[in-house]
Amino acid sequence: MGAIDIREVRKSFGGTEVIHGIDIAVADGEFVALVGPSGCGKSTLLRMIAGLDDITAGEIRIGESVVNDLAPKDRDVAMVFQSYALYPLKNVFDNMGFGLRMRRRPRDEIAQRVGNAASSLELTNYLSRLPRELSGGQRQRVAMGRAIVRAPEVFLFDEPLSNLDARLRAAMRTEIKARHQTLKTTTIYVTHDQIEAMTMADRIVVMNAGNIEQIGTPADLYDRPANIVVAGFIGSPTMNILSGSVKRHQQVAWVELEGGARLSIGDSVDVQGDQRVLYGVRPEHVELVPRNGTAAVVRLVEPTGADQQVHVRFGNHSLCLIVDRRNVIRPGDQIQFRARTGTVHLFDPDDGRRI
Repeated sequence: MGAIDIREVRKSFGGTEVIHGIDIAVADGEFVALVGPSGCGKSTLLRMIAGLDDITAGEIRIGESVVNDLAPKDRDVAMVFQSYALYPLKNVFDNMGFGLRMRRRPRDEIAQRVGNAASSLELTNYLSRLPRELSGGQRQRVAMGRAIVRAPEVFLFDEPLSNLDARLRAAMRTEIKARHQTLKTTTIYVTHDQIEAMTMADRIVVMNAGNIEQIGTPADLYDRPANIVVAGFIGSPTMNILSGSVKRHQQVAWVELEGGARLSIGDSVDVQGDQRVLYGVRPEHVELVPRNGTAAVVRLVEPTGADQQVHVRFGNHSLCLIVDRRNVIRPGDQIQFRARTGTVHLFDPDDGRRI
């Protein structure tokens, strides 16, 4: 069983604690992504699971075993690195089979496992090539194949696609997800790219400054971010965040910004009048309206293919919205916008928590 249980794990370097007592339970066969800004501790946590870094306090279980004091080779995990870490003078076959040879597996078993992995990763025609004769995407597939042939309980990925261009990253995301659906091996995947996490993972762990901000499905984090950190990290383009105060008149509520601009919040959020809030709305949830919206001036238009990102200015405030490319919009145009019903998020300006 490849379930992973992380309990009250801490990590210090010298007198500085960088992981602050976190708890994560990963089910057998689950794909979990660790995301967060650079320096948040996600790669350090992955290295502790792999046994490459010691933990300062707490407990890590893989299956039924506490692995705190086990060497990496005894943890039955396979790790895929950002840098591929291939042996430059060994061909693809020898790179993929190296771990099995170190475990003194029979030659026919090595050949069968490597052959099966190479076939699934479309590497059969490259088994005699050296790493320098491969593209970046092919090298990453070799690194994945080396992990697959070991048939470990757990796969660990440390930003494996960071060195690839956008087209290859998209292709490799599909490849990794497809392999997981076939192998159903417990997987922990570290990335700074929230798109990778949203498209691949069963659940996402958002980390910040050595703490966990929220754990949930991609839909959970997108629809109901626990705080301003998660709201700002999940979603692309990032959520619009504006500071203001709630105002009410009879059954109508809105957020009034500095300078008097009003933004509707509908009736789905229970807040008091004159309460200070951070108003959040995703660009894709803002729509153009012919009247009765918030007036703004278009500052910048960024075509993105099927859509366009429109950056507007109203008073001292800026906002981004996504509209269909068939809408002809140019810088300097005057428009009106509003948030779609039920899409507004409100946060406490003092602690950043969702209201």
